[in-house]
Amino acid sequence: MSFDIVIIGAGPAGLCFARSLAGSGLRIALVERQPEAALVAPADDGREIAITHHSQRLMRELGLWARLQENEIGTLRDAMVIDGDDRDGLIFRHDETGKSQLGWLLSNHAIRRAAYAEVMELPESERITGVQVTAVRTASDGAQVELNTGDILHTQLVVAADSRYSETRRAMGIAASMHDFGKTMLVLRMQHDVAHDQVAWEWFGVGQTLALLPLHDPHTSSVVLTLPPQEMQTLLALDDTALEAAMASRFQQRLGAMRIAGPRCSYPLVGVYAKRFVAERFALIGDAAVGMHPVTAHGFNFGLLGQATLARELHAAVAAGQPIYSPELLHRYERQHRLATRPLYLATRMLAGLYTDDRRPARVVRKLALRVGARLRPFRMAVMAGLTVDGGTELRGSRFRLGRSERVVAVRE
Repeated sequence: MSFDIVIIGAGPAGLCFARSLAGSGLRIALVERQPEAALVAPADDGREIAITHHSQRLMRELGLWARLQENEIGTLRDAMVIDGDDRDGLIFRHDETGKSQLGWLLSNHAIRRAAYAEVMELPESERITGVQVTAVRTASDGAQVELNTGDILHTQLVVAADSRYSETRRAMGIAASMHDFGKTMLVLRMQHDVAHDQVAWEWFGVGQTLALLPLHDPHTSSVVLTLPPQEMQTLLALDDTALEAAMASRFQQRLGAMRIAGPRCSYPLVGVYAKRFVAERFALIGDAAVGMHPVTAHGFNFGLLGQATLARELHAAVAAGQPIYSPELLHRYERQHRLATRPLYLATRMLAGLYTDDRRPARVVRKLALRVGARLRPFRMAVMAGLTVDGGTELRGSRFRLGRSERVVAVRE
């Protein structure tokens, strides 16, 4: 079987990339190890994704937004950072930006469902599901992707979007910097007596980090708790009643009684950054290129940005009658995406270290930083610009600020 592009991985980045190539005239194969039924109706993995104004526009253009149900879209109106036992924190208010809100919150499984529904309608895309890639070979005269079924896919270009632990990246001999933060994150949808008022919390306590992500219902939020693995195992062993009481206590009863309203999902905190994003007739997108620390909301936003950058280069090449696999094209993509992601990836590691360090000097520094930030309107405006800016050129100029703002809402990838 022959294709112009083979995409490995039907996660959000891979699906959006396939959708972005619609109308290019390129024949695409989308390869995924999960069966098609799991893609049509993805399981709820507990993860809520913060969406910036720029990403929301991209989702509208790709047709995903129209496929979401109203109760799947949460409003991120304001955001607050709390340190220790402080009652108040650093607040980022939407009305200072001239926007009606800072962003949106969407369930990961809803994004996946909407994206797959779009891809299913593309006549130029063939979905090959329930299979595993056993080998990838690229050379100057073409590329091959071998499947465990014995089939061989011949293609001009291979694009890997198969998670931060990408087997395809490894098969291509591309190393990655991986940083294990030594923590486990619990993601749990919960109902609570006190309304969230569409305000996200990021709460740095002693020995734990908490986040509250407001969902569509005013009394339902996605709750995020980060702990050392052994403590997390003890917590996860509790029955529902005990866990509800434990979570209310960890939030110091600020939300009143809390009740479990979704599956318990836990994830290790690992950041990944590929040493290279491209090779001969090969490119990485999504988490396979950059897997951000979950304390930021950059995972999906970066995934959307990267796939859009590569798709734009491919559309331009087709329009100019140039090869879609040229080293010049691939290196342009790599330069742009590295510029957008590398500084923030390193800054996020540093910030995650500072804001989870329970030693007294670190606690003093972060408390001082929050107090200074609360008094400086230019700082708050710079942070919020990263969430509310909608436009490629402006976004590139404010990406570092975007990272700091998304640290505020603590959304997972």
